[in-house]
Amino acid sequence: MRPTRMLQQSTTRRRILIVDDHPMTRYGVSQLILHQPDLQVQAEVASAQQALTMLALSPIDLVLTDMTMPGKSGLEFIKELQALCPTVPVLVLSMHDENIFAERALRAGARGYIMKSEGGEKLLVAIRCVLQGEFYVSHHVSTNILNSLAKVRTHRESSELSALTDREFEVFNLLSQALPTHEISQRLCISDKTVETHRLHIKEKLKLKSGAEVRKYAARWGVTQNMV
Repeated sequence: MRPTRMLQQSTTRRRILIVDDHPMTRYGVSQLILHQPDLQVQAEVASAQQALTMLALSPIDLVLTDMTMPGKSGLEFIKELQALCPTVPVLVLSMHDENIFAERALRAGARGYIMKSEGGEKLLVAIRCVLQGEFYVSHHVSTNILNSLAKVRTHRESSELSALTDREFEVFNLLSQALPTHEISQRLCISDKTVETHRLHIKEKLKLKSGAEVRKYAARWGVTQNMV
């Protein structure tokens, strides 16, 4: 399947741009939207760069994007999109745990976050919610965010991890899964050297003494996240 596919336009349906590097995901979401009287897929693309090109060529009412894509991370894409097209809302559709990424996605400029495991009906609810100018996250995530704003979460790790950049946080999250450098570089489409640079910055910001301590810290954090 070609990475970009333009679909028939409608003057009454809200136009959605799907950004995901998995053809089957794009197809499944397109088929779901196809049968909705108020929605249409304006285009499907496989990368952030293709999405930015499409936004310059065609009117879009909502961008539905994954978090992990070749060439540019979802967080970077959201920030760039908000700078270039601030009136176009972004809804994240991702396989990544919402406990880890939802709040960062919202801070980057997204209007909602929904996991792929939620299913089609909830995705449609999320799409319409964001198109109406509202935010969409699960009840669990909204509770966590409100607790964070109320400073209920005072654990030391929370403030330390907030010092990491989005890219450093992505590397840290993959380190928590015990992935080696070369696999992290492949997943994030960056060089091994860049991964090592991010690991050094993580070590410095978390005030750890060695790479081994970074790995242990990340592993312990990963266990606590899975318990949430």
